Amino acid sequence: LEDLGWETIDNAPVRLLENLRALAPSADTPLAIGVDSRTRGYDPAKILRLVDALRARGVEPSVLFLDATSGEIERRYNETRRPHPLARGRPVTDGIKAERELLEPLRARAEVVIDTTRHSANDLQQVIRNQYGDDVRRAMTLTVVSFGFARGMPPIADLVFDMRFLDNPHWDPVLRPQTGLDPVVGAHIEADPAFAPAFARIRDLVLDLVPRYAEQGRAYLTVAFGCTGGKHRSVFAAERMAEALREAGYQPSVNHRNLAAASATVPREGEPAQGS
Repeated sequence: LEDLGWETIDNAPVRLLENLRALAPSADTPLAIGVDSRTRGYDPAKILRLVDALRARGVEPSVLFLDATSGEIERRYNETRRPHPLARGRPVTDGIKAERELLEPLRARAEVVIDTTRHSANDLQQVIRNQYGDDVRRAMTLTVVSFGFARGMPPIADLVFDMRFLDNPHWDPVLRPQTGLDPVVGAHIEADPAFAPAFARIRDLVLDLVPRYAEQGRAYLTVAFGCTGGKHRSVFAAERMAEALREAGYQPSVNHRNLAAASATVPREGEPAQGS
């Protein structure tokens, strides 16, 4: 929930939570309060009164209850080798039984119950995002990078596209000092018959994959476009990709890694020095 932009409070004493009656969660920043049997002063009646008090003030709180089978909870305690807080020297099954009795009033009032028995940690993240994430696109930082292969691959890139199959503007003396940000260079690249069909496939692939990465809980995703020097073709393709992502509702940042580098130091196709 924090990754989705929520304010979160976990296991605060109940006496402090009662002060929240005077507060209303912001529409822009929702609030999540985590409680369980370990919460100091745990009293389900007081917690439910707090829920009712908020509802009486026009706030619509939702109670989420995370559950699992007793056998799975026992397995998790055995795996982590942590003592159950309510077992007090008795078998973990006794602690689980006592905990269920304490939490039952909250479970009965829950609007959402998630059985985590068969969920991995990542599975649970996806369920929470689907239930409470207004837009999974906001939860992932998306970056589009242009670079020159002559200066090495980006250290972190999830999707990399090599644009060196396109006609190189460097060979035109008029275009050489310009960059992929200049319209005349863009027109030159778009005039290459290979550009439109290839970029359309790349664009469709990226737009198909980005939400799938987001659903898997990725916090960061980098899409990189490379050419020889990182000045013309990769820059233009990266800008076009960023534009397509914005039209799809994403907010990518763009980084032209080698755009400011001295072109004279860059090898180009077929020559030992200079390039684009």
